[in-house]
Amino acid sequence: MARREQAYDDIPGTFVFDAERAREGYPINTFCMSLMKDENRKAFKADEAGYIKQFHMTPDQEKAILTRDYNRMLELGANIYFTAKLGATDGHSFQHLAAVMTGNTQQAYADMMLAGGRNVDKNRSTTGMNTPVSLSDDVFAAGAAKPKAKAKPAAKAKVAKAGAAKAKSKTKAKASAKKSSPKSKSSKKRK
Repeated sequence: MARREQAYDDIPGTFVFDAERAREGYPINTFCMSLMKDENRKAFKADEAGYIKQFHMTPDQEKAILTRDYNRMLELGANIYFTAKLGATDGHSFQHLAAVMTGNTQQAYADMMLAGGRNVDKNRSTTGMNTPVSLSDDVFAAGAAKPKAKAKPAAKAKVAKAGAAKAKSKTKAKASAKKSSPKSKSSKKRK
């Protein structure tokens, strides 16, 4: 059965792991999870094509695994955290997989992430369907909870200052109460 088109399918370089993709990718993900056991890793490494037959994947899924095409695996329903088990079986770190998936070297990928990651420009929904919308009062009339109005910066500072003064006065009151009420000898022994 062909995948139904979703509003978020146009996000560049992203395959959203939704319910439909999860159903499609069940055989890949089951295979990847099997690699958590040492005996399964050994069996897979001894005969990769033979081992994956037991998971009843589509030919495209089998090909993606055998060629280690991680992006294609995700497109065919694999979950990134499960595919990491395949990478680990091959002796690769998650950073290595991410670099391969983004077309970078490990060092270039690490440098990009340390510099704050990819620029979000041109990495969002190209149709604009996923852009934030301004919620008007008529939306809230339909039953949605209306958010509280944001306080102005000066008002926030005033509230914070009042809160700090209140906390300070409570601390002083507690200290004063401790000094004025001596503990009995029996309560000191219990501690």
